[in-house]
Amino acid sequence: MPKAQREQGHARVFDLGQQSLRELNQALHNLAPGSNETAWEVLNPKGSHSVAVGVDQPVSIDVRGSVGYYCAGMNDGATITVHGSAGPGVGENMMSGSIVIKGDASQYAGATGRGGLLVIEGNASSRCGISMKGIDIVVRGNIGHMSAFMAQSGNLVVLGDAGDALGDSIYEARLFVRGKVESLGADCIAKEMRPEHIELLQGLLDRAGISDVKPSEFKRYGSARKLYNFNIDNADAY
Repeated sequence: MPKAQREQGHARVFDLGQQSLRELNQALHNLAPGSNETAWEVLNPKGSHSVAVGVDQPVSIDVRGSVGYYCAGMNDGATITVHGSAGPGVGENMMSGSIVIKGDASQYAGATGRGGLLVIEGNASSRCGISMKGIDIVVRGNIGHMSAFMAQSGNLVVLGDAGDALGDSIYEARLFVRGKVESLGADCIAKEMRPEHIELLQGLLDRAGISDVKPSEFKRYGSARKLYNFNIDNADAY
C-alpha cells in the first residue's frame, strides 16, 4: 500500500500532501455497496477544492483541515466531517447523509440541497441555503445576506443573526432564527411558532448535537405566498 494511502486503526487514510485529490475521489467513487471500507481519513487538504465530491455510499470521512470550493458536493449517504473551515459551495446539491463543518463556511453553503443534514459550527457567509430543495441546514453562528433565496423546501436553523434579505422570493422552506434578522426579503414574513414547529426544531437541534438552546428562543419565517401561484390543495407537493 502506498505510503500516502494506508490503514490507521480501522480507517483508510489518504494524505493529500503525498497523493492526488483525483486518486482520493476515485477511490471513494469505486466503493461498492457493502464495502467494509467504512471509515476514511483525509490528511493535509490545505484548502483543496472538490474534496470528497459525489460520494454515494454510507461511509464516514474525516477531513483534517480546511477545504476550498465545493467540498462534499452531491453527497448521497456519507457522513463527512471537516475539521476546519470550508470554501464556497460546501454540500451543494446534497442528496442525503450528513456534513459537519467544525469552522466557518463561505458563501452558498448547502445550495440546491435536496436532502440530508448540513451543520456549520461557525458562521456561514452570504446566500446560505439558496434554492434549497429539502436539505436541513443548522448554523451555530451567523449567516450572511440573501440566505435562503428562492428556498423551496427544507429547514434552515440559525442560532445567531441573519443578514439582509433573508428568504427573498422564498417558496415553502421553513426558517428558524434565534438572533436578529437584518431585513426580510421579498415575500418572506415572520410566522407563528406553533407546537408542531417547536417539535420539528427540537428534532433538528438534537440531530445537530445542540443541547444548549431551546426551540422557544427562535422565531419562524416563511413565505407570504404572494409571489407565486400557490394552491392549498397542492400544499403537500411544495
